[in-house]
Amino acid sequence: MDLRTFLAELEARGELQRVTEPVAPTFEVARRIAAQEGQPLLFEALSGFPEWRLVSGCLARREHLALALGCEVPELVQRLAEALDAPQPPPCVAEAPCQEVVETDVDLYRLPIPRYHPLDGGPYLTAGVAVIRDPDYGRNLSFHRMMVRDARHLTVRVVEGRGTDTAWRKAPEGLPIAVCIGLPPHVLLAAAMSPPKGVDECGIAQALDDTPLARAVAVPLEVFAEAELVLEGVLTHELDEEGPFPDLTGTMDGQRRQPVLRVDAITHRRKPLFQALLPGGLEHKNLMGMPREPTIFAEVSKVTRCTGVVVTPGGCSWLHAVVQIAKQGPEDGRLAIEAAFRGHSSLKHVVVVDTDVNPYDVADVEWAIATRVQATRDLFLYPDQPSSSLDPSARQVPGQKARSDKVGVDATIPWGEPQAGYLRVRY
Repeated sequence: MDLRTFLAELEARGELQRVTEPVAPTFEVARRIAAQEGQPLLFEALSGFPEWRLVSGCLARREHLALALGCEVPELVQRLAEALDAPQPPPCVAEAPCQEVVETDVDLYRLPIPRYHPLDGGPYLTAGVAVIRDPDYGRNLSFHRMMVRDARHLTVRVVEGRGTDTAWRKAPEGLPIAVCIGLPPHVLLAAAMSPPKGVDECGIAQALDDTPLARAVAVPLEVFAEAELVLEGVLTHELDEEGPFPDLTGTMDGQRRQPVLRVDAITHRRKPLFQALLPGGLEHKNLMGMPREPTIFAEVSKVTRCTGVVVTPGGCSWLHAVVQIAKQGPEDGRLAIEAAFRGHSSLKHVVVVDTDVNPYDVADVEWAIATRVQATRDLFLYPDQPSSSLDPSARQVPGQKARSDKVGVDATIPWGEPQAGYLRVRY
């Protein structure tokens, strides 16, 4: 389903709130989203932008993502894992809703691009999925925060060594790019995944739900036919200052020299919707953390029977995970910990629990730690491991992979001991 159909589904369930009073994209939108974190919001009146509406919060709860994928919350990991394993070729259509209006007289200031925080370097696109093509590996999707520099240019945060960066370095004349905004939830999830090189995330999206593509109007790429807004142009080799901007961890990321995107054409639907993700909010966290869960699930499943994985919002949806296993032997807890770190190398702390513990319930996980863990037996320390630059406590050297000490907690019932004393009384 496209974004509009999804919003209609939420509204039919009484879970979409329409904001009818005028709200300014500068600071006011962010304050309202933050105050109602987890609530899908449709801003119907944006001060200074009468043509536009703005949507946020519809991906902040796993229940809504499960609704979009037609499954239950515990089945989300398996649905993503299946799509990752069996991508399908998406169809290409001749006529696309995203091209109902075509503008070659580009003016980014006509778009309701929010400014989220007073320390931001400028207004930012946060929900845009970039489509590029690598000459060696083919089409690639990715998220990038993009700061408005002027009416025709954005400065793009491009993480070194990732798909967009490597393709950009192979394009001396600049890299054609299309940025799609206002997309179906399943496309956002697929774009946030990190499949092996050469695997098309559009195929992962198609495996999750129907994902029609259309030829872009100004660049040699395909774009999402059901997008609300598409910016087409070239990621140039001009560099400019990008940032500051809030990061996933809720801390402020600094400034750095980054590539400039020249926008050559804008296309959008009639009565368009602009989509905004609050930086460091629950939508941001879900889109970062959930796509890591199937890779952890796959690695843990190689060593024991894995029954669930949650990358937790309390760990910034990046640094902490809870892994649920059906224990098969005495070493399964430790093996699951080490497999989880292989499945997502940025993990810093992982807790392994039994099937009687709900991995989505923080209190349940803490109960397992309190009643089933002895430090000398069940804590595993892995010093000086490759880690994440998002962790401000990690040891970071410019140009090198961040490093951190990692800890695994085996909160399963000890193998071979009578289970009666460990079982939780439930009413």
